[in-house]
Amino acid sequence: MRGKPPQQRESHRVNRSPVGKSVPFHNFVPSGRNYGRVFRGLMRWPPAVRSRRDEAVNEGSAGVIDPYAMLGLERDASGEAIKLAWRKAAKGAHPDAGGDSDHFNRLQIAYELLQDPVRRRVYDDTGYDPQLADPKDLEGVLMLESLVNEVILDEREPGSFDPVAAMRRKLSDDIVKSRFHILELERHRARVRKHIDRLGRRPETDVLGSMMRARSEAIAEAIRKTEKQIATIEHTYTMLEGYSYEVEAPAPLEELEMVEVAEPQREEAAE
Repeated sequence: MRGKPPQQRESHRVNRSPVGKSVPFHNFVPSGRNYGRVFRGLMRWPPAVRSRRDEAVNEGSAGVIDPYAMLGLERDASGEAIKLAWRKAAKGAHPDAGGDSDHFNRLQIAYELLQDPVRRRVYDDTGYDPQLADPKDLEGVLMLESLVNEVILDEREPGSFDPVAAMRRKLSDDIVKSRFHILELERHRARVRKHIDRLGRRPETDVLGSMMRARSEAIAEAIRKTEKQIATIEHTYTMLEGYSYEVEAPAPLEELEMVEVAEPQREEAAE
């Protein structure tokens, strides 16, 4: 199976979407030789987000530019090279010299990003800039980073399991748990409201009523936070769309039977 071209590899379509979408996913049969490449890709722009980034770049959005491409630099460019490239590009792009103001602003943003060592390191590692990225994408990256760490610590042999599918399952389970949590909170809030309705108020300060209403509002706030968390998890799930992982083909049943037969024979010969 290792020598087969990609179009002859076996594949499967699995619907694991927590939001009702059919998400294509392929378990390629050959080996896990691309293990390192796959994990490096996990912390780059995911395909679904990358397509949105490319569209925004074409539209001239400053928040998603590639600073290296913008200034014509290699990724290992030194600080001095960054300054020289920016001065050369900005000289002709400056509005006072007849250049486009939007293009000049993007050049300035690219220069500031690369001159900041912390922002540049984060961008190099994740493809995101904390100050310019969409907050939803940034929250998704942080959630994916936690999932990637869990997979890297998994002691199983790379290629023997599907880490991307494991991430999807983890996100789906978290969504289900969060929705059940909301149901419990809503039931609890309904009981508190019934108590409030039955509570006879004193003519003076309504201490008990105030405490119960405050508790009801606290539960409502917890529900809102959980709903926001679900939205973040669902967005993170979409960031995994388009990824695949090569999984080793299991040994044929005939080979396993031959091994089981051969073991007793070797033991008899040794005796």
